[in-house]
Amino acid sequence: MTTNQAVVAALRSQRIELPSWAFGNSGTRFKVFAQKGVPRDPYEKVADAAQVHRFTGVAPTVALHIPWDRVDDYADLARHAADHGVRLGTINSNVFQDDDYMLGSVCNPDARVRRKALDHLLVCVDVMDATASRDLKLWFSDGTNYPGQDDIRARQDRLAEALAAVHARLGPDQRMVLEYKFFEPSFYTMDVPDWGTAYIQCVAAGPKAKVVVDTGHHAPGTNIEFIVASLLRADRLGGFDFNSRFYADDDLMVGSADPFQLFRIMHEVVQAGALDAESGVAFMLDQCHNIEPKIPGQIRSVMNVQEATAKALLVDAEALASAQARGDVLAANGVLMDAYDTDVRPLIAEVRVGLGLDPDPVAAYHRSGYAAAIEAERVGGQQAGWGA
Repeated sequence: MTTNQAVVAALRSQRIELPSWAFGNSGTRFKVFAQKGVPRDPYEKVADAAQVHRFTGVAPTVALHIPWDRVDDYADLARHAADHGVRLGTINSNVFQDDDYMLGSVCNPDARVRRKALDHLLVCVDVMDATASRDLKLWFSDGTNYPGQDDIRARQDRLAEALAAVHARLGPDQRMVLEYKFFEPSFYTMDVPDWGTAYIQCVAAGPKAKVVVDTGHHAPGTNIEFIVASLLRADRLGGFDFNSRFYADDDLMVGSADPFQLFRIMHEVVQAGALDAESGVAFMLDQCHNIEPKIPGQIRSVMNVQEATAKALLVDAEALASAQARGDVLAANGVLMDAYDTDVRPLIAEVRVGLGLDPDPVAAYHRSGYAAAIEAERVGGQQAGWGA
């Protein structure tokens, strides 16, 4: 198999999960902007996500957020997804929007609130059972705003207790993946602020606990690919939440702020053989589209990940290893730059044609008429958005 054939084969088998919430209305803390044709329920979110898969061919699963995507019959929602050519994927918990969680959820000093939060997490595992989902995504807004507000070590103990309880509830083929965030909504301490804390808690919880790297949840200047390499080495990388950041949070399209960083991350993934599905590493988008159309924004994001992956697959591994072994700093860097500077768009277009798809997914979507159809059909009712 030639190099290009191997790259094409890898790109054809790549899988990128879509977040249901990316198809709802979103914005900043100043304003949420409504758009025409936005889904009004999880069924319409899944239908929109299916359009992204229809035109890219590599996005066959849709992550749900509970309770935003709560339905009476999850088996029926799964059937609806299958009818649209996709499947339900990761289940994301929400223990950050109730008033009870002002001082935290599983780390709250109040045992009643901790119990409420844990019960929700266990309900999410019930949803996983109903949807045949593998992963439970855990992100906690827990933390403190002022020195002395609470006992930092006690909060870590409470977190560990909750994670152990969830781990014990998981089925044999299920996992929980713990996400970390450097700051916000708490500004003095976050209870899971970094990959080290997440790693420590996952090791304590058990083998079904893995760490999720959200590419927008780090301090400025953080070497994210080092974190990726370290977690891969320890077999504790559960997956990614892909997005981009300029200053603070992560609501921008993946690859928009620093495409070279995305390439460097994917290089570590490829080097470790973690692009293969057997590795267990999940690749998911976690973005909001505040001012851009939702479906084209998700299509473009999938394309950005594909391009970074293709460039990472084109790195000459033998030349890189040789340069590294002889200590040739510039030659080693040059190998990476040669791959990064390659225009991979024709190669990816070839992949799409091989899958029976249009080489330009965005143009194909616009020609499909789907946007005009949903704008005409989805009149009235409550549009999905933050909290729904």
